[in-house]
Amino acid sequence: MQRITPSDPNKAPTLWQMLHSVLAAAFGVQSGKNRERDFTQGKPSHFIILGLLFTLVFVLVIFGVVKLVLHLAGV
Repeated sequence: MQRITPSDPNKAPTLWQMLHSVLAAAFGVQSGKNRERDFTQGKPSHFIILGLLFTLVFVLVIFGVVKLVLHLAGV
């Protein structure tokens, strides 16, 4: 019985690993090891979808914070 390790070159990144990569890319702090894993094992479509979802959530959070601050300021 062969055990699959996180460094297995045939194993695709998990959802959490891809989400971590998208967040690291947003802040510009992706490690070389993770970048290499993403480019060799990941599917571009998965990263594009996660990136778009992250961007949408980020914009909605910023919009909500601005609306809250304006409401509290009485504007």
